[in-house]
Amino acid sequence: MKRRAGAREGKEAKKQKLLEELGENWLPYLTPRDAEFHQLWKTAYSKLLLRKADKIPQELHHIVQEAFLTLQKHDCFFQDLVRIKGKDFLTPVSRILIGNPGCTYKYLNTRLFTVPWPMEDYEIKYCHPELFTACKALIKLNDYLNIEAVQALQEQNLSGTKETEDTAVTDREQDFSNFIKGSLLEDQSSLYTPRNDCTSLKYKTSYNLTLLNYMDPLQMPYLKQEPYFGMGNMAVSWHHDENLVERSTVAVYSYSCEGSESDKVNEQDVEGRDPADWHIGLKVAWDIKTPGLAIPLHPGDCYFMLDDLNMTHQHCVLAGFQPRFSSTHRMAECSTGTVEYIFGQCEVALHNLQVDSDSAALSLKSLEVQVVKEVEEIHNKVEFEWLRQFWFQGKRYRKCTDWWFEPMAKLEEFWKKMEFMTSLVLGEVGKGERTIEQRNKIISCLLPLLTERQELRKEWTASIRKRKTDINWMFEEL
Repeated sequence: MKRRAGAREGKEAKKQKLLEELGENWLPYLTPRDAEFHQLWKTAYSKLLLRKADKIPQELHHIVQEAFLTLQKHDCFFQDLVRIKGKDFLTPVSRILIGNPGCTYKYLNTRLFTVPWPMEDYEIKYCHPELFTACKALIKLNDYLNIEAVQALQEQNLSGTKETEDTAVTDREQDFSNFIKGSLLEDQSSLYTPRNDCTSLKYKTSYNLTLLNYMDPLQMPYLKQEPYFGMGNMAVSWHHDENLVERSTVAVYSYSCEGSESDKVNEQDVEGRDPADWHIGLKVAWDIKTPGLAIPLHPGDCYFMLDDLNMTHQHCVLAGFQPRFSSTHRMAECSTGTVEYIFGQCEVALHNLQVDSDSAALSLKSLEVQVVKEVEEIHNKVEFEWLRQFWFQGKRYRKCTDWWFEPMAKLEEFWKKMEFMTSLVLGEVGKGERTIEQRNKIISCLLPLLTERQELRKEWTASIRKRKTDINWMFEEL
């Protein structure tokens, strides 16, 4: 917790320093209308790869865009209440996480739980057949983007310093008819990956989930202005994507709804980017010397952030006039973010609880300080990283599937046992059977964890009130 807070404070200090250096001036940025645009892309942003919509199979466009509209029809997109600088905010973008069963993804102190896409060996009941079809389409998109990402990394490695005007735009087209008929779970990366590179490329491109986004800019009462370049309205502020496997590729499919001719802006009348179009904004992190880049996103375009681009650069999403969906495919770092992981942690904690074979009374096996500390840390993790995160989100997952409710009910039973274990520790400390030194050691270990638990419960209570207030405000606005 302290390490994350320190990192956020460091970023905020860098941001303030950068704004002070700028004063009243804007940093320069380029768009496709600028003569130096492609050269800058090639030299400073070459690991951002764009696949234009006409290079992607039409059948894939059709099923993915239908999936977006289906999820919207069934009210599956939600604004998240996230914590930034110690304050709670509703995101302007509405989201849903879809991916491998049992996976979660955490950003800005909010843990999202995947609506599982169809996978072998998992029984997944969807609330409507249309939702099954939508999730099936998104795993097909996931498999396609996995192949494209492998190919893109290979092309990057092979191209080196090859001189082409459109280095960042590749033109390879897939034979999608065979792919679409294939198994949803077939490992397609082997079709393009040499045996000696297979492990490395699979490690960077085997997406385990996608974060879907939706926003209608005209329905938003306020959109934040881009602060460094004067790029206009932002749907998503400057950031690095969080909690990803290091140097893994992020792939994004973008679909903005078609606008009318009256929405078009005369490019000769506009300085900088066309505000009617959605863009991906890019800048070198905390650099005021390299111009930024604003790349237009047309319906059906895909882009890939390859290798370490997400670490060395920051990106933002610049709003256009029309509603937009996107599917952002990631390799989430899930070593501590799966059902299997947290169940394993519960098993470790509950190993210290024993049942008397005659009386069925519960007692603790050990009061060793390290054992007590580990159990109470897991206790806090289960309550604040899982149970409260899940139930705070308003049972939103019922709209798609009931998959999560069984493991969460099981997790709640584990938590109740850990609550009882805490009371057993306190009861043992109160007895006169132990020396003062032994009791002080246990209290010194236990007190900080119980204090943290109490403070976090107060924070969560305040967040619930905040959420209710924001929801009431939104209804008043509507």
